[in-house]
Amino acid sequence: MSRKIWLSPPHMGGSEQKYVQEAFDTNWVAPLGPNVNEFEKSLENYQGQKKHVAALSSGTAAIHLSLILLGVTKGDEVLCQSFTFSASANPIIYQGATPIFIDSELETWNMCPEQLEIAILNRLKNGKKPKAIIAVHLYGMPYNVTKIHALGKKYEIPIIEDSAEALGSMVNERKCGTFGDFSVLSFNGNKIITTSGGGALITKNEVEKEKAIFLATQARDNAPHYEHSNIGYNYRMSNIVAGIGRGQLEVLENRVMTRRNNFNFYKKHIKNSDFTFLEEPDGYYSNRWLTCVLMPSFKIREKIRLSLEQENIESRPLWKPMHLQPIFKKCLNFSNGISEKLFNTGLCLPSGSSITENELHRIVGVLNCF
Repeated sequence: MSRKIWLSPPHMGGSEQKYVQEAFDTNWVAPLGPNVNEFEKSLENYQGQKKHVAALSSGTAAIHLSLILLGVTKGDEVLCQSFTFSASANPIIYQGATPIFIDSELETWNMCPEQLEIAILNRLKNGKKPKAIIAVHLYGMPYNVTKIHALGKKYEIPIIEDSAEALGSMVNERKCGTFGDFSVLSFNGNKIITTSGGGALITKNEVEKEKAIFLATQARDNAPHYEHSNIGYNYRMSNIVAGIGRGQLEVLENRVMTRRNNFNFYKKHIKNSDFTFLEEPDGYYSNRWLTCVLMPSFKIREKIRLSLEQENIESRPLWKPMHLQPIFKKCLNFSNGISEKLFNTGLCLPSGSSITENELHRIVGVLNCF
């Protein structure tokens, strides 16, 4: 059988081992240390906009801490994009709050501003002002920043910007991860750069960053003994993992360019005119973390997915919307049917930055059989 082609495997740049070795040589094998500090500084410099970064164990942890810092608690409601991975919504449940799911728009596949405003007005009418909005830049494509944030400002609802899949993406040359009241990055093994597992919380000021780090390190009070006045969490990134991140940041721009090239290759070489791609709106720049294609029907999508599987090529349907997930079936949702259609007809194609041209031709060969 031919060599396995993975959807989005890790891709090391070469200098990661140097920083990891430094951690071992200096015995900084802990959830703090020089690599953590330098990784945060490098991310702050890369993102710009005078943002502050706390390196954490996962993007999920960053969303959870964002909710805590916004005061979300039991009985509150949080508006969340439905078309996303469950990690965007699960932390709402951690806090005892209730997620309310908002469907997508066709232009970006992300949160629909019209459905968002309908949901806000509905909740206000029912005496339940939402405590926060979680909007996601899905597959590297930025959400409608202008309209979503205008609604957040209009109704005075803070926005958590889930930029887990969008490091390197931009809107009007401003980096994704700098628009939210709090913003979130992920460095999971399948992301555009990885620390094997890890994430980051991006805050507007140093005070919020320090609060996040306090909570992420078990909320230990300033005392010679272990004193705790708050519930804390074990969410801080380790110095070894941060070393991998420092090496990965050195090749980030190359990784973005390669993934964008993958998208362009697919678009050029796939001959079936019934397949459609997600294009960038004016002013938008996607890192093209995953190249996704829409097909005419669920039946065709499944035939192609299974054909790729037979050829040892990994692909994956687009995210199943949260309002269709068994665990969230009782939650209120504001749906226009778009995310369900995307789920039924969309497929993620192998998009890793280490994929070869021969492998791309192999994938396209299967697709062009249809």
